[in-house]
Amino acid sequence: MLGMLLEGFGAVFTDPLSILMIIVGTSVGIVFGALPGLTTVAGLSMFLPITYAMSSGTGLSMLTAIYIGGMSGGLVSAILLNIPGTPSSIATCFDGSPMAKNGQAGRALGLAVFASLIGTAISLLFMVVLSPTLANLTIKFGPWEYFSVTVFALTLISSLTGKSIVKGLLSALFGMMFATVGLSPIDSAKRFTFGSLQLTSGFNLLAVLVGLYAISEVLSTAGSEQEKAQVREYKMRGLGFTLKDLKGQGINFVRSSLIGLGIGILPGIGGSTSNIIAYSVAKTSSKHPEKFGTGIPDGIIASEASNNASIGGAMIPLLTLGIPGDGATAILLGGFMLHGMQPGPLLFQSNGATVYQIFASMILSMIVMALVMYLGMRAIVKVLKVPANILLPLIVVLCAIGAYALNNRVFDMWGLILFGIIGLAMSKAGVPAPPFILGFILESAFETNLRRGLEYSNGNFQEVFTRPISAMFLVLAIVSLAATLYKQYKPKKATSEE
Repeated sequence: MLGMLLEGFGAVFTDPLSILMIIVGTSVGIVFGALPGLTTVAGLSMFLPITYAMSSGTGLSMLTAIYIGGMSGGLVSAILLNIPGTPSSIATCFDGSPMAKNGQAGRALGLAVFASLIGTAISLLFMVVLSPTLANLTIKFGPWEYFSVTVFALTLISSLTGKSIVKGLLSALFGMMFATVGLSPIDSAKRFTFGSLQLTSGFNLLAVLVGLYAISEVLSTAGSEQEKAQVREYKMRGLGFTLKDLKGQGINFVRSSLIGLGIGILPGIGGSTSNIIAYSVAKTSSKHPEKFGTGIPDGIIASEASNNASIGGAMIPLLTLGIPGDGATAILLGGFMLHGMQPGPLLFQSNGATVYQIFASMILSMIVMALVMYLGMRAIVKVLKVPANILLPLIVVLCAIGAYALNNRVFDMWGLILFGIIGLAMSKAGVPAPPFILGFILESAFETNLRRGLEYSNGNFQEVFTRPISAMFLVLAIVSLAATLYKQYKPKKATSEE
């Protein structure tokens, strides 16, 4: 493992383009994370087409760098604007903004960046150690096991549905329906093409991802009133904090990072939940809980260490099982597939060198993130003041160029607009987008492994229940669905009793 990781670092440091893309990707992620309204997912989907012309290692290194940068960038607007740039930075507002109001914005920013660095480091360590081990355990999977894993992943959609499980499941169903357009994966039969040659190839994954997230967000932002950001003044010398601020915070760092890691591994939860849970645990465990919310380091460290630790946690099921847990990892799954790599048990055997190059680039991205945040904070803060009418047209043009460059088809540009409109309509109707993406991506694996399993078993579907691993994932699927239904039923019941 260590040898492969060293080879990964060698591949990164001997490729100047890879290093450049890591720096660019991290910086882009920080900007998208810091700008309220432009999320990490939008940044990933917007730059996904650009990676198509790169090697798989370089392209995926850039995407993971955007992921790391975006998760950290939200702390800037959370502290200086009291607006979380990403959902993962909600709890950072609780103590970061009061600290900034007290004239200590530089101290808050410094602590938040350092906590982000520590949380990311701990989670990446676990990712590098655990991922190959889990991949070796899952290497014995057959079509029925893959089918059951896909069913489990589809039921996890229920945890991404938001307030209405019905809307979420309908969103996933529509995603699977759009994925069936084109040629069948087994026998290449034409489906839902309506005589159109363009539809024979189906809808391109990239057009769906970019349209549903980036274009829909641009349309939504363009249609809403934009208020000029009132950024608080700050002074930041050195790292912004002293060693005294870190005294007694060791347990808080480790505990919050492990919370973020554990929650990140659970698909459908992610950093948006982990930062609030870690903040609550830190407050409960503190000797002075009454100070939380007034601007103390404990709350900032808990929030930022946990949300960044969810990065490595979310990558573990993505790499070993091919299960994306949120919108960002769904985009990353699309990136792997775009470069001809299928995340899952065989990934480490078929593309081991590339995977360890990605590991090395993520570690480097973590360091670049801290350097960019500390050294380039003034530039990042200035970006918060850029008006939307300048940013949005640029984003649309880049997305359109990327969609066309993929296959040199104008049809993909129309697909971009189509899914942008669909994404906007879903947003207005309160229908979540992540289930649509997961349904679109997982449909092929669902159908292919089901049909292969039936072929191997001579049409005996009962075999899926007799294989231990397959049966285990089906049980987990039932438990996952039942738990989500219970969570949604319980508040309604409590409300009706009142």
